[in-house]
Amino acid sequence: MSKRKLSFWEIWNMSFGFLGIQFGFALQGGYMSRIFQTLGAEKDEIPLLWIAAPLTGLVIQPIIGYLSDRTWSTRFGRRRPYFLIGAVLSSLALFFVPYSSALWMAAGFLWVLDASINISMEPFRALVADKLPDEQRSFGFVVQTLIIGIGTWVASNLPWLVTKLGVSNNAGAGEIPASIYTAFAIGAFVFILSIIYTVFTTTEDAPEDMDAFIKHKNETKGPIHGVIEIFQNIMSMPTVMKKLGLVQFFSWFAFFTMWSFATPALTEHVFNAPIPADGDPNFEVLNAAYNDAANAVGSAMGIYGLSSMAFALVLSFVAARHRINRKYTHLVSLVLGGLGFMSMSVWTPETTSGLNLSFALIGIAWGSILSMPYAMLSSAIPEDKMGVNMGIFNMFIVIPQIIAALGGVNWAYKNLLGEDIINTMTLAGISLILAGLTNLWIINKRAIS
Repeated sequence: MSKRKLSFWEIWNMSFGFLGIQFGFALQGGYMSRIFQTLGAEKDEIPLLWIAAPLTGLVIQPIIGYLSDRTWSTRFGRRRPYFLIGAVLSSLALFFVPYSSALWMAAGFLWVLDASINISMEPFRALVADKLPDEQRSFGFVVQTLIIGIGTWVASNLPWLVTKLGVSNNAGAGEIPASIYTAFAIGAFVFILSIIYTVFTTTEDAPEDMDAFIKHKNETKGPIHGVIEIFQNIMSMPTVMKKLGLVQFFSWFAFFTMWSFATPALTEHVFNAPIPADGDPNFEVLNAAYNDAANAVGSAMGIYGLSSMAFALVLSFVAARHRINRKYTHLVSLVLGGLGFMSMSVWTPETTSGLNLSFALIGIAWGSILSMPYAMLSSAIPEDKMGVNMGIFNMFIVIPQIIAALGGVNWAYKNLLGEDIINTMTLAGISLILAGLTNLWIINKRAIS
C-alpha cells in the first residue's frame, strides 16, 4: 500500500513526544555524573555507575520493538501504547532521581529511568518509518532531530535558569543542590505532557491485511518464540545494518564518554574547579565554585542541542525539497563533531567561552547521529519488521556504551593519551572521527540517497 505524504505539522505532532524524551536524556546525560560525584563517586568510578543504562537498552529495545510490531489497538494504535507506558514510568523516575541519598540509589534510579525512556523511545523511530513514504523519511527523522535539539538545549540549561530565578545552587557535603531537584521535576512534567500531546494528535494506520496480521500474531505467541525470532533477525540482519552498526559503535562510544566525563573533565581542566574533598578547610568556597562550574558545563552542553537544532532546521529545508546524500552528510558531520571534542583541551579558565564552539561542532554530529543512520536503515529493512529491526539496530548504540562503562574509556585514555582527565574528551573526538570515516564502507544506493 502506498503511503500518502504528510504535512509538516503532521510530522511535527508525531515527533513532538521526543521533546520529553530528550528532556529526560539531557538531564540524565548532563547531570547524573554531577550527582554521582556529589554522592562521593571517584572520577574513574563514574563510567561503571552508568552501566545500568546501556545494559537496559540492550535488553529492552529489541523486546519493545518486537512487541510493538505485534500490537494493535483500535484506540491507541501500534506504537502509542508504548509511548504512554514509558512516559508515566520515566516521569516518576526523573522526579525522584535527585532524592537519592547514596550512590547505589542514584545508580538504581538511573537504571529505572533509562529502562522507561527506552520503552517510549524505540517505537518513535519505528513510527516515522510506519507513516512516511520512503522519500519523506530523511525529512521525518530530521524533524525528530529538530525537536530533540530544542529539548537538549532547554533541559541542559534548566539548572542554570532556575538558579538565576533564585533557586539555590549550593549545598553541603554529599547534598544535591535545590536547582537539580527543581530541574528534574520540570523535566518530569514536560516528559509526560509532550508524550500525551503526540498520543492524542497522531493516528496510526491499521495493518493492511488485518486477518493476516492476527493470524501471524497468534502463530507467534509466547516468549520463547519471541526470543527465537529476535535472534533470527539478528543473524539475518542486512549488510547495511552491519555497516551502520560499526558507524554507531564509534559514535556512541564517543557520546557515552562525554556524558560520563564531561562534567569532571571540564570543571577540572577548563574552569579549574574540581569537586573538593570532604573536610577541606575551604570546602564551602571550593564547593560553590564546583557547583557554578558544573552549571556552566551543563549550559555549554546545551549548545550541542541548539546546534543540532539549527543543523536539523537546515537539513529539513533541504530534505523537504531534494534527495540528500545521507552517507556523506553523516561523514562530514561526525568529523566536525570529532574536531569539537578534540578542541576542548585548548580552553582554559580565561577562554571558557571557547566551549561553546566545541559543543556547537559536536551538535552538528549529534543532529546527524539522530537522523541519518535511521533514514539509511529504514530504506533497507522490511516494513513489517520495522520495530524489531530498529530495536536490534539500537544494540549498536548500547554495546559500545557497555564496553566504555566496563573500563574501555579508562583504559584507552590513560594508556593511549595520558592520565589527565581532559584526555577523555580527546578520546571521544578520535572515536567520532573514526565513526565518520567508516561511512565510506556503505555502498547501498537506496540507503545512501
